[in-house]
Amino acid sequence: MAGLFNKQAEIYLDARPNYPPHWYSMLAALTPQHSLAWDVGMGNGQAALGVAEHYEQVIATDVSEAQLKCAIPHPRVKYLHTPLSLPDDEIVRLIGGEGSVDLVTVAQAVHWFDLPTFYPLVARLLRKPGGVFAVWGYNDIAVSPTFDPVMKRFHDTTLTFWNEKIQCIFVDGYKTLPFPFESVGLGREGQPVSLDIHKKLSFDGFLRMLRSWAAVTTAKDQGVDLLSERVVKEFETAWGGSQVVPSVTYKAFMLEGKVKRVSTNPPSSCTASNKLSNQ
Repeated sequence: MAGLFNKQAEIYLDARPNYPPHWYSMLAALTPQHSLAWDVGMGNGQAALGVAEHYEQVIATDVSEAQLKCAIPHPRVKYLHTPLSLPDDEIVRLIGGEGSVDLVTVAQAVHWFDLPTFYPLVARLLRKPGGVFAVWGYNDIAVSPTFDPVMKRFHDTTLTFWNEKIQCIFVDGYKTLPFPFESVGLGREGQPVSLDIHKKLSFDGFLRMLRSWAAVTTAKDQGVDLLSERVVKEFETAWGGSQVVPSVTYKAFMLEGKVKRVSTNPPSSCTASNKLSNQ
């Protein structure tokens, strides 16, 4: 799966929305200490940079070397390549050791992970007590009553090209994502917190976002152009013209928790495959 994101790493850097600064303040308020955070499946590093505003050091990891090459430098962020072949004990050592991490974050990626392997890693690394684990994503964009139905039709054309792992985010917004962590008051398993991301977005930026979708990349590899000239023109008309820069809303959701006092069996994954990759 890492190879899929190697192909779109540079587009990904320019296409995705920035997460609001108050999200990171909210997360930081939940942890008594602010020494070390781990951002997993870091992609272009934007979440790691937000976390770094509140923590002394952030370790940001990804299985994709191409994503790492696109990461944005920051004095408090250390980027590490964590290939799927890397043993769990080595990951624990590289991050900082058991019980060393105050905050673990996964932005728009946990649905790709092998959860029965990943969740025990989180439990080993989180500080106890006090460590917090947060995952979030987004699955829709609202622009206008004219544009939104066109977007819905396009989204429907992509469904057969999404990996089955994506259903946890695009179909139900993490409502079916296994999340065996104790609630800290902001979402719980089956009940993610709904959030909005507001952003001024150009039409070119919107197209770059679509071209970074895994389904669009997969379809193109199979000889299917989901973003044909006809489709792009339909989008442009509904947008109101390529020069219009509206305020759009990305529909996001978040789950946060801490290690339960009583251990449970590792969850069955709604996904499989990558431990530490981004979408």
